[in-house]
Amino acid sequence: MLSPLKTTAAVCGPALAAVLVGGCGGPDGLKVEGPALRPSKVTGPVYVADAMGQPLQRPTVVGLTEFVTVSGLKWRDWGGPTARASGKLSGQWCLPGCAKKPYEATLTLSGLERQERVAYYRRATVEPKRPEELPAEAVNVQFQGIRLSVPEF
Repeated sequence: MLSPLKTTAAVCGPALAAVLVGGCGGPDGLKVEGPALRPSKVTGPVYVADAMGQPLQRPTVVGLTEFVTVSGLKWRDWGGPTARASGKLSGQWCLPGCAKKPYEATLTLSGLERQERVAYYRRATVEPKRPEELPAEAVNVQFQGIRLSVPEF
């Protein structure tokens, strides 16, 4: 009768030998040569999709959700890992007051995802310049980590 170790060696011997010989890279171990891989640069147009899924490039107004709109956008960065703009924050949560006087804010888009020949930002964060001035209703509104629509190809 064979012991469990001898049975395992008899059954798995050829496979185990292949792993031991081929998987170690040689007597000195595995060697890696050459430069590290770098993420590929995004080529082609870059978009942000509004709450309705409409693709926009450097928009002056974008409805991020049904409750959060940023208008009067002046872009400082676009097309890189993040995009930043200053603008005016408004939405249903602050009407009627902010219709005439929206709140100053910074919009940051992130999570750039490449698809086919275009790229889309996947997340948005809105930072009001003076959060203490926002009405009490603003506590129920999501301004951080807003998930954006990204079309499926």
